This record gives sequence, structure tokens and C-alpha cells, in this order.
Amino acid sequence: MNSLISNFMFFSPFDGFMFSFVPILVTIGFVVIISMFIIAAIKGVKQWNYNNAQPILIVDAEVVSKRANVSVSHHHHNNDHAHHHTSTSTSYYITFQVESGDRMEFHVPDREYGQLIERDRGKLKFQGTRYLGFERLR
Repeated sequence: MNSLISNFMFFSPFDGFMFSFVPILVTIGFVVIISMFIIAAIKGVKQWNYNNAQPILIVDAEVVSKRANVSVSHHHHNNDHAHHHTSTSTSYYITFQVESGDRMEFHVPDREYGQLIERDRGKLKFQGTRYLGFERLR
């Protein structure tokens, strides 16, 4: 009987395997998450430097489409699923077509998104991938 109990204990999830495996798994998860933040920061700095190195261009363009991207977040307070709130965040994008036929999509402020409509023509001002403004022709 004692050998049966000792064999059962050998396969126990609380044996030494779990106590050595879980810290390694947590460490790997921590390293992966921190690495993702570092990579995102590096990409952001590279894009910022790229845009700063580009000339500011002003070109004739037409608004060809608009879109909004809504992100929804659900928040629970103290693991109480009865009390929660939802928050949303909206990003606005406008696609412009220049005289050559090329199209460029830019993230734009909400005020400009609301004031521009498809087929508006004007002067598009941008630097790399950075939207700087659009002056509609009257």
C-alpha cells in the first residue's frame, strides 16, 4: 500500500516539476511582454525619425474615402461582473487621391474628419506618413 501511495505522489502536480516549471514559464511570459513593448517603442521612434527626414509636401488631392475605427474596452471592478463599464476610442482615417492616381490614407483629427466629405478637392499637406492638413478649394 505504501508503494502505491509513493507512486501516486510521484505523479502529483505539486511535486518538484511544477515548482521548477512555473517560475520558468512566468519568466518567459514576462520577457515576451517586455520585448513586445520594446519592439513597439523602437518601431515608433523609427517611424518618427523617418517622417522627420521627409520633406513637407503640398499636393493637389481629392478625398476619396473616410473610415472610423472604434475600439471597445470592457472594464470590471474588483472581479465583480455586475459592476462594469465600457469605454470606446475612435480613430479617424481619410484616403486622399493625388493627381498621379496614387492613394494615401492618413490618421486625421476628429474635427477635420467631420468637416471633410468625399469628393472634396484641395491641397494636402503631409510629411512622410504624417498628416499635416488639408485646405479645401472653395
